[in-house]
Amino acid sequence: MSERLVAGVDSSTQSTKVVLCRADDGAVVAEASAPHPDGTECHPGHWQDALSQVQELLERADAVAVAAQQHGMVALDGAGEVVRPALLWNDTRSAPQARALVEECGGAKAWAERTGSVPLASFTVTKLRWMAEHEPENARRTERVMLPHDWLTLRLGAREPVTDRGDASGTGYWSPASGAYLPDLLRAALGHDAETPRVAAPGERAGETAWGAALGPGTGDNMGAALGLGLRPGDVVVSIGTSGTAFAVADGPAADPSGLVAGFADATGRFLPLVCTLNAARVLSAAAAMTGAALDELSALALAAEPGAGGLTLLPYLDGERTPDRPDATGVLAGLTTANATRENVARAAVEALLCSLTDAVDHLTAQGVRPRRTLLIGGGARSAAVRALAPAIFGTPVTVPEPAEYVALGAARQAAWALAGTPEPPEWPARPSTEHTSEHTGTEVRERYAALRDSAPEI
Repeated sequence: MSERLVAGVDSSTQSTKVVLCRADDGAVVAEASAPHPDGTECHPGHWQDALSQVQELLERADAVAVAAQQHGMVALDGAGEVVRPALLWNDTRSAPQARALVEECGGAKAWAERTGSVPLASFTVTKLRWMAEHEPENARRTERVMLPHDWLTLRLGAREPVTDRGDASGTGYWSPASGAYLPDLLRAALGHDAETPRVAAPGERAGETAWGAALGPGTGDNMGAALGLGLRPGDVVVSIGTSGTAFAVADGPAADPSGLVAGFADATGRFLPLVCTLNAARVLSAAAAMTGAALDELSALALAAEPGAGGLTLLPYLDGERTPDRPDATGVLAGLTTANATRENVARAAVEALLCSLTDAVDHLTAQGVRPRRTLLIGGGARSAAVRALAPAIFGTPVTVPEPAEYVALGAARQAAWALAGTPEPPEWPARPSTEHTSEHTGTEVRERYAALRDSAPEI
């Protein structure tokens, strides 16, 4: 009997990535990818087109599941047709609507208690309000609201519109604590009621693909990464991708009235408190452009500079920021003199700024009761030698760096294997190899200088 294979799909902002794995142990046997258009809105058809480019690999699988970017607003009419391009998580135009909804519907404390989060511009509920105000005809046509992974799962063969508790927890109209939708909040945003996908149980088989593969319910990208890494309570992950995230698996729901910590659910029945920054790996890309360096060269330049970058401090809010909530902010480079204006110092300041921003994110988690047992560094930015070398000093703890892998897609594959097996818990896959990084230095002075700039800088 041939071994069973499972496929995990990561439909991210920038691309579709697929890993084909052995169901028994998660060993990757093949991978493929296809690009998405750039931007902060995207017609869902582009995601399906990208999926069709990797169809040959998908059809080798006995089970499939999709993990996709959180929060994206997929608005459908009564015939199931897309009303307008999906507004993505990184589209900040709904910031005024987020503030209005918080004020109208009981304030930050009430939102945190009901939904686990205080909605910012990234949340689906705020995008619905933006559409209701700016595109009222599109809002009136909208009869069903889905998320990117929901829409792709339905296209792959789900029996009905279905989501999971992890991705549902990022909408702003579903409660992680009660496990129920909050239709009054959706109605307050859109102006009328709309259908929402059924929330499947963790590991449920949601349908069957056209070639007969079992279909998992799917999840959000951060929940997929947690599942792919095999996280346990006390594990803290810092991910450096298009966005930066810090998240941890917890046994109980979070409800932070400050709005800094999103009280998400995970894909297994636990919870996933998470802090997200808009500016992450692109901080490195911007610094590379500023210095005229390739990314590998940028890392070498940063490591050639002294800690503290000769007094240069970068506030990396290049495209606005989500944490803290400064959607109109811009970047600030402070402390520039003729003596420290070198490519090396600019590169070092960028890496230090990125890590300081993410350390702020971890601090917000600990303020909500997360007690880190270990810290894992993942994402494309973790491939930078400078990021790996500087992280322990800035974070103030040893850092574990798992081998580079598509952890979101691996988590989706593990969910697919779970749906295929029909077991109460996901299959136990061996941990990926990792390296441990420590530092004899302390990043206290760097962090203090960064915090002073953060707290004094104007929002624009």
